[in-house]
Amino acid sequence: MPNYQGVWSLSTQYQNASGWPVGPSIALFGGGNGNSNVIQKILMASSGNASDFGDLTAGGEIPAACGSGTRGVWLGGERGSASNIIDYVTFSSAGNASDFGDLTAATRLNAAHSSAVRGVVGGGIASSRTDTIDYITIASTGNAQDFGNLTATTSSLGSTASPTRGIFAGGYNGSAIASTITYVTIASAGNSVYFGDLFIATTNYPAGAASNTRALFGGGNSGRQNTIAFITIASTGNASDFGDLTVAVSDCASNSNSILAVFAGGFDGSGSGRGNQIDKVTIATQGNASDFGDLTAELSNFSGCSNGHGGL
Repeated sequence: MPNYQGVWSLSTQYQNASGWPVGPSIALFGGGNGNSNVIQKILMASSGNASDFGDLTAGGEIPAACGSGTRGVWLGGERGSASNIIDYVTFSSAGNASDFGDLTAATRLNAAHSSAVRGVVGGGIASSRTDTIDYITIASTGNAQDFGNLTATTSSLGSTASPTRGIFAGGYNGSAIASTITYVTIASAGNSVYFGDLFIATTNYPAGAASNTRALFGGGNSGRQNTIAFITIASTGNASDFGDLTVAVSDCASNSNSILAVFAGGFDGSGSGRGNQIDKVTIATQGNASDFGDLTAELSNFSGCSNGHGGL
C-alpha cells in the first residue's frame, strides 16, 4: 500500500490515480442463464471454489462487465428484454449491487473492458445489431456517453484491455460469425481500428482476459471450443495459439489479474449442458489450462470483472 504523504514518485501518482486496490485481487462473476441475479466471488491468488458475494439489481443473461481497482460494473444484458441498466458493487464489501445509471440504449450481447478510470462497452443488439461504443467514468455514477463505433455492427463479441488499449474480438455480424479483432484507445473517444484476426477462424462470444501486455480469448460458440488464443496488446497482428481449456465450452465467463486468467462455466454439452468448472492459465506462459475450482452452480451466459485485471 503506497504512502501518499510528502513528494510522490511517478509510480505512486499512478497508484493514487488508478484507485490502488486494497487487499487481495478479487474476481466477481454476475448474471447468467435463467435470469440469474447472483454475484459470485473468487480470490485470484489462491485456487478454490467460488462463494456468494451478493445480487445484481435484477436477474439477467449475458451482461457486459468491467472493473476498476475499487468497483465492479455490469452493463446491459437480457433482463426479460434488452436492458439499459448499469449496476455496480464495491469489491472490498460483499453485498448487493446498486444502480449506476443507464446505457445510451438498451443492449444485450454486448462486451466491455476498462482502464483504471474508464469503462468502455460496445456492440450487441439494441433495436437491431449495433456498432455503438459507450463509456462511463467508473469512480462516479451516471449515464453512459457515446465513445464511437466498432468497425462493423457486431453482437456476441469478446473483450479485454491493457491500461491504454481496449480490445474487441470475434462475434456475429448479422450474416456470419466473425474473426476480426479491433481496438480502441480507452482514454480517447473514437472509432475502433482493425488489429488482426483470431487464431480460430471464426469465434462467437470468446471470453477475454488479460495482463497489461497480453490478451487471451478462450472458448467460443462456432461449435464449442477448447482453444485459447493470445495477442500482444501493444502491437497489431493475428492471434496465435496459447493452449486449450480443460473442456470445450461456449458462453463462458472470464477474469484475470496480472498473472492468471480464469475461464468459468459455459455450455459444455454434458449433464445439464452447462458446467461449473473454473479453469486457470498463467498469462505469460503458453500452455493448457488446469483446474482452479468450481462455481456455486452450473452456469452459462454470465460475465466477470476483477480489481486486478490487465487494464489497471
